Amino acid sequence: MTETKKSANALKRSLGLTSLIAICVGMVVGQGPLITILQGIGINATGFFIAMLIAFVLALGYVFTFTELALMMPKAGGISTYTEVAVGHLPAIVVTIAGYLGMAVFAGAADLFLLDYVMDALYPNTFSRFGLWIYIIIIVLNILGVEVFAILQNLLALIMLTALFIIGITGVSSSEIQDIPFQNLFSSLGTLDWNILSLTVLAMWAFMGMEFVCPLIEETKQPEKNLPKAMIISSIILLIVYGLVALAGYHKVPGEKLVESSIPHWVLVKSIFGENARFLMAVLAITAAATCFSTGIASISRMLYGMGKNNQLPSAFRLIHPKFKTPWFGILFQCSLAIAVYIIFQDSQNVIILLMISCSAIFLLVYIMAHLDLIILRKKYPDLSRPYRSPLYPVLQILGIIGMIYLLINNSPTPEMTKSVYLNTGLVVGITGLYAVLWIKFRMKKPFFKGEPIEEVH
Repeated sequence: MTETKKSANALKRSLGLTSLIAICVGMVVGQGPLITILQGIGINATGFFIAMLIAFVLALGYVFTFTELALMMPKAGGISTYTEVAVGHLPAIVVTIAGYLGMAVFAGAADLFLLDYVMDALYPNTFSRFGLWIYIIIIVLNILGVEVFAILQNLLALIMLTALFIIGITGVSSSEIQDIPFQNLFSSLGTLDWNILSLTVLAMWAFMGMEFVCPLIEETKQPEKNLPKAMIISSIILLIVYGLVALAGYHKVPGEKLVESSIPHWVLVKSIFGENARFLMAVLAITAAATCFSTGIASISRMLYGMGKNNQLPSAFRLIHPKFKTPWFGILFQCSLAIAVYIIFQDSQNVIILLMISCSAIFLLVYIMAHLDLIILRKKYPDLSRPYRSPLYPVLQILGIIGMIYLLINNSPTPEMTKSVYLNTGLVVGITGLYAVLWIKFRMKKPFFKGEPIEEVH
């Protein structure tokens, strides 16, 4: 391939440290984590803060793992590339399509529903399919180029973090007579038991998704320096921000109100600022949805692009826009699926929530696979130069695998829902596995479980 052709089919390096942090944080600061965190506080506040610390340690484990893997193989394919080298094409295709594309499609549809629901609660009968219009705008901006995406993501992350800091600090510093005193948090420390581990399932939502920055590594300036910094700084920012929001929720709202509400973040905002805070809540909801939409679209389209380059998906996924240098086909493909699910299940939003939880269970399999990839690659390539090495190896990886398996087993609040989650998870993995088997056997003509030489992707 000539240099001109290579350049025409290559991504452009435009992302610095600030943009990477905005991407990491932006993927996580959505309405979903706010709901799970505040409901966790309502269930057992003292236990939940301990669960947040456990979740933070688990998150650091996957942050260190993904950072080492990404810098070993700095390609847009992300987990697909790492798994392809570690254990072969079949697991690589299944874990990427089921774990990321499937999750993005159903979670994206659920976020669309949630934004519609919140806006209708704030301004009844005023907006029609508001979330869909926001989604379409984000799609267009992502196609227009990584610079546009970076500017958008920086702005969205700044607005979102500012709003959460204001809510957290204002709520924590409140001294109204009906506020719940913080010293009550410590009075129940002696009664805690192993049941607090179940709260880690809710707390983990505060940190899931930071690795979405890794597939953007081909568009990152000085990735050896900026990627580790971005992911570690983002972890700390999320712990502080969500910790403040959790403290505010405990201080301002009785636990039963947080648990009973389907939008407890609106209950918290009202308790701090009153009914006149509708505009602040609308900004929070729109920004939360937009930043998740934007990061998910940017990251997963690069995964699909990388899989197309590796011949794991049809060649259309390799297409780069000649002017904007973005993987436009992958962007339109994943977003079309999300919009289709949103329209098909317009009157069955509970089904979408169930599917989102199901795909989140597959998401945990991604983290388990990443830890296994790192352990296997350390054994297969012990002398390979690594720009970054995970600290405390293999302790964090083993703890991460055990922790993710526990979260996978305790993925939902009721046995009935757990059964449905396993059924849906098996269905998604099964369909993806069937595609992978047929594609590898008849199109790629390669072994299912033979890792590719790292030199081919390095």
